[in-house]
Amino acid sequence: MAESTIIPGRVLYVDAESEQAEVQLHALSSSTRLQILNLLRSRVLNVGQIAEELGLPASTATSNINALEEAGLISTELRPATRGLQKVCARAYDAIIVELARGAEEEQQSIEVSMPVGAYVDCQVAPTCGLASDKGIIGFFDDPASFFEPDRVHAQLLWFHYGFVAYRFPNRLPPKAILESLSVSLEICSEAPLHHEEWPSDVTMWINDVKIGTWTSPADFGGQQGVLTPDWWESWNSQYGLLKVWQVNAAGSFVDGRRVSDVTAGQLKIRDGSSIAMRVGVQPEARNVGGINIFGRGFGNYPQDIVLRLRYH
Repeated sequence: MAESTIIPGRVLYVDAESEQAEVQLHALSSSTRLQILNLLRSRVLNVGQIAEELGLPASTATSNINALEEAGLISTELRPATRGLQKVCARAYDAIIVELARGAEEEQQSIEVSMPVGAYVDCQVAPTCGLASDKGIIGFFDDPASFFEPDRVHAQLLWFHYGFVAYRFPNRLPPKAILESLSVSLEICSEAPLHHEEWPSDVTMWINDVKIGTWTSPADFGGQQGVLTPDWWESWNSQYGLLKVWQVNAAGSFVDGRRVSDVTAGQLKIRDGSSIAMRVGVQPEARNVGGINIFGRGFGNYPQDIVLRLRYH
């Protein structure tokens, strides 16, 4: 029997024929459990906090959390509290896709490449800007030249006011394959002085120099330590972002399933080279020039770098 597939980028692909599917879909069938998942979208909370925020008896919160944990939709950890231990909960995935049975001739395959955030091949950035590894600052604050330091490859967080960083992924699409879709997932947010809960920024992505779409980040998230953010990074700085997925397929381009342009996969010219160029940033002429933070696997809330995924048949 097939099993559900866990895809980097916090997307769970559920095989409808798998033994796990019944448990996972049952866990999603409750409005209370959906409320819990929504509550945990950018926060880590203990059982008591979840019960209080949703107005639930502690026993009801506990039983629903247990169901989500059994389905693998949240992860939990016991941490020291004032008295004894407390159970802390985090959402495991940001998207769940149920895959129904296909005919053999329609079977899709996929290729994934994870790119460290510091492995960019080109950049143009304007202050405020900087880079940090999980151990300390790389170069100097607000110095664009620091983006060319050799140690940039160790960056787990980078930020700038406007401009871009560009990456090149190896093109591993088989010679006779037909590309179904291309997706890029990364953890990002706006870049404000320190942090700001209302700080919109228009973040744009290009694939092979084709502009595929813009997403407006609502804020620069801080004040609460990111799950993975090192302790030395002060809490008033940017702490975590939102995991966003840009996808291009035969119908157009989307961010988290919401259409952002008419660009299709066929327009990306994936077959024309040995690499796939990806550029992300904030245009200086954008309506909301609110900067960008890009988080790697050692900063923020999501243990991943920038993930490119090709689906083909």
